[in-house]
Amino acid sequence: MLDDDGNERYFGECRRRKIPKKIIIFSKIRNPNVEIRNKFKILNNKLKKRAGMNLVIVESPAKAKTIEKYLGGGYKVLASYGHVRDLPAGKLGVDTKANYEPEYVVPDKAKKAVSILKKEASKSEKTYLATDLDREGEAIAWHIAQAVGLGNSKSETRNPKLERITFSEITRAAVERAIKNPRDLNMDLVDAQQARRVLDRLVGYKLSPLLWKKVKSGLSAGRVQSVAVRLVVEKEREILDFKTQEFWLVGVTLSKAEDELQFVAYLVEENGKPVDKFDIMGEKQAKNYEKLLEKAKYKIIDLKQEDALRRPSAPFTTSTLQMEASRKLSFSAKQTMMHAQRLYEAGHITYMRTDSTNLSLEAIKKVRALIGKKYGKEYLPESAQIYKTKTKRAQEAHEAIRPTHFEKGEVSPDGREQRLYDLILKRTVASQMKEAIVEMTQARILADVKEKLIFLAKGERVKFDGFIKVYTEGKDDVNGEESGTLPKLAKNEELDFHKFMADQKFTEPPKRYSEATLVKKLESLGIGRPSTYAPTMSTIQDRGYVKLEDRRFIPEEIGMIVNDLLVKHFPTTVDYKFTAKMEDNLDAVAEGEEEWQKVIDEFYIPFEKNLIVKGKELEKEEIMPVEELKEKCPKCKKPLIVRFGKFGKFVACSGYPECKYSRPLESKADKKSEVVEGDGTTEKLSEAEGEKCEKCGGKMMLKEGKFGKFLACDNYPKCKNTKSIVQGTGKKCPDCGDGEIIERRTKRGKKFWGCSKYPGCKWASWESPASENSKKLASSPTSRSGQDTSNK
Repeated sequence: MLDDDGNERYFGECRRRKIPKKIIIFSKIRNPNVEIRNKFKILNNKLKKRAGMNLVIVESPAKAKTIEKYLGGGYKVLASYGHVRDLPAGKLGVDTKANYEPEYVVPDKAKKAVSILKKEASKSEKTYLATDLDREGEAIAWHIAQAVGLGNSKSETRNPKLERITFSEITRAAVERAIKNPRDLNMDLVDAQQARRVLDRLVGYKLSPLLWKKVKSGLSAGRVQSVAVRLVVEKEREILDFKTQEFWLVGVTLSKAEDELQFVAYLVEENGKPVDKFDIMGEKQAKNYEKLLEKAKYKIIDLKQEDALRRPSAPFTTSTLQMEASRKLSFSAKQTMMHAQRLYEAGHITYMRTDSTNLSLEAIKKVRALIGKKYGKEYLPESAQIYKTKTKRAQEAHEAIRPTHFEKGEVSPDGREQRLYDLILKRTVASQMKEAIVEMTQARILADVKEKLIFLAKGERVKFDGFIKVYTEGKDDVNGEESGTLPKLAKNEELDFHKFMADQKFTEPPKRYSEATLVKKLESLGIGRPSTYAPTMSTIQDRGYVKLEDRRFIPEEIGMIVNDLLVKHFPTTVDYKFTAKMEDNLDAVAEGEEEWQKVIDEFYIPFEKNLIVKGKELEKEEIMPVEELKEKCPKCKKPLIVRFGKFGKFVACSGYPECKYSRPLESKADKKSEVVEGDGTTEKLSEAEGEKCEKCGGKMMLKEGKFGKFLACDNYPKCKNTKSIVQGTGKKCPDCGDGEIIERRTKRGKKFWGCSKYPGCKWASWESPASENSKKLASSPTSRSGQDTSNK
């Protein structure tokens, strides 16, 4: 039917696309004549119906785009846009009397995607479910199968049209290998995820109403989030209970004879007795040593030197990536996972939700080749570095987070994605390099005086940098004395005195949790899994239980109240060991060792009994003591009290609900608050509240939202006029000299300081004007659209 020219075009197109010749769509051949196109349009439709296309379903369009370019024309790759079925939003959706049977519905936002997938699946020869390889990915695959009419369960025979494929990296080789090796849906993984979802729903839907009734509306509780809040609250109470103690360190600055390098040695022994840091309690006592030490002669009486090996850190797991991105890049857990997801879907890194530190043999081979070529054989160990995963029941078949290729440097135009990729690349390469060799030196130095004073100097020197050449792990909190650099010393060597030192020190309270250290603590307790850490960090802030200040978690008052209620009345819900045991039980379900309904029984049966009892016993006043003010209600003359509302404390009439008088609770800070006008001028809050709305003539009333107080028209929602309220500092702007430095917040609620003359003056700083650094940061840390652009 085709002439020679037509045949050549036809087969050339087939070869180029790497697809079966029968399925080629002739309308896409370059310049075919009309007769050929019409004839083969009919034939092509018949052949397509007979031969069929293969459908591949993934979660996101970005992932679909990457996979489609590897599979060619015989496959159509579509996205489900995440979950296609879930428990209903408006009710419990779990039948607790019928073996916890969940009721799944297709959310409105997923209906369009499900309709398209269902239509395409019905026309396809095979449907491949290529969702992520963890429990959540397996559950999404199962829900897709159910929603598009290809569902199979344990009681059904396998659907020959349905295949499950997984890969830990989106590369051509990995995708093609997965297509050649499909498997059935793993119902153990599905059940484990289903159990987690049902457990979370039972806790949330059963416990939250009690919190609304006994504390205030809008609160919630959850298995992992409530434990995370408890950790933050307990840490805060440790800090509040901490008693700071003053102490003094006596030291001297010394050097070798005629050597410019000076070093510090501290007093550790007097007349044969160790000197404890609390032995010297005041400046006067410390200064008593000064005259003695200025005249003393110094001699090294003991010298210890030994080499220490420093091993590189293991390749990244989900939790260690979140920790290190927090330390080195100042990313939140949520930001880290968002950028990692994009890198994975673009095919640049392996799957980002993993608790394994393993690298594939192929990856190790590539890394070792790169090390030998770029850094030399002296940096290459004889055999691969092997790391043991610390997490219980870690899925060792999965890989650590690593690059999929090691020859590329630039992978993304997005600066944050690129920086995260660089971090992953360096960590992976360093993990397979030789250990660093560090010479550790301790010198005991005698001050030749009557009291026989012994000083200790510590130092370290890198003899071989090894993996340090590429990467060193960040630190959360640096405590104690840091080892400095010492010159080459010898026993019995005499030293020159330069300066006496009396350093005043104070014992420090425990550090508050950062996102990195809180994730680390949860992981050490065995609570949460790779997929839950980032959502937990976001949830506890979104619920208003904690806030981040200077990148450290501080509990809000309502967070402490809810925590105390749960600890006292629902102890198993926030018990560390019990929560960790539940995680182990869910892991056992995933491995086919436990039935998911029995795992829920263990938690839910005693939980429900206790919930019924506490619902009757607990009184709101027991949880939320009423704070009575000395003022009377201006409407009914009954006493005014302090209550908790959606956005915190407010003043209300004790005669509620008969009298509904209320007003915001003023604080000392409110008296300094100002209203920012459109021209950059400010006026006092007391003058602004109650003024007429310039848009509709209504009254401007003080309101409190997620990020603080503001003025809003009392005709809302008809009139949506608002004015920002800021804290005035009384300091002039260092750039324009005309405006005042005022406190502002970004759209995400992050605090910064800017000029009141904005947009005329764009000076801004993350630092308070009281800080010495604020002038140095005069270049704007935020875009004025409210988006954070700083990496701080």
